[in-house]
Order: sequence, then C-alpha cells, then structure tokens
Amino acid sequence: MLYNRMMPTIKLILLWVLAITMDGIGVLHFIQPKPFVRIVPKYLPAPLALVYMSGFFEILGGVGLLIPTTRAWAAWALIALYLAVFPGNINMLTDNISLNPQEANPSLLAHRAQDECRIARY
Repeated sequence: MLYNRMMPTIKLILLWVLAITMDGIGVLHFIQPKPFVRIVPKYLPAPLALVYMSGFFEILGGVGLLIPTTRAWAAWALIALYLAVFPGNINMLTDNISLNPQEANPSLLAHRAQDECRIARY
C-alpha cells in the first residue's frame, strides 16, 4: 500500500535525476568535448560536430523530460540518441578508450549496462 502511494514520488525523483544527468552530460559535450571526440569511431566523419550534436540532443532531451507535454517525445528521442551513440560505446569497449585517459577503464561494462537500463526503462 505504501509502495503504491510512494510510486509517483519515486518516479518524479528519478525523472529529475535522469533529466539533470542528461543535461549535465550534454553540457560537458560543449565545455570538454575532447574526451567525447576520442570515442567517436574513426569511420564516422566530423567527430567534433557529432559530439556537439549529441550534446545538444542530450540537453534537449533532458529538458523535454521535465515538460509533461513533451515527456513521451523526449523519452523516445533519448532512446534514439542512445542507439545513435551506441557505436561510440562499442568503440570505447573494443578499443579500451576511457573518457579520462589518466585512469584505467574497468567501468566500461557498467557504463554500457547503464545505457541499456535507461533504454529498458522506457
């Protein structure tokens, strides 16, 4: 019974956490693009432009999640974005590329699983 009453609050908190995370990471694409450029697969053109585009759409999706009338569209757009950047995620994993080159990269599998969980949530 308590669970049913708390569920809307929990969902709202998680919605805000996801929106803030997406917006924060999106902003990072603009203020520190170099780590994101490193993970763009070599076969894709204009890595910096792709990083800026994905950052823009992450910010847009994060904001869209907070507006009830655009929430569903934003959720589907973020799913499309996760699928679009998936080659970069695979590139990170297969080429052992870290967003922070000073550290080892043991968290890559956890990072990939996090993306899949976000997709599964919708």
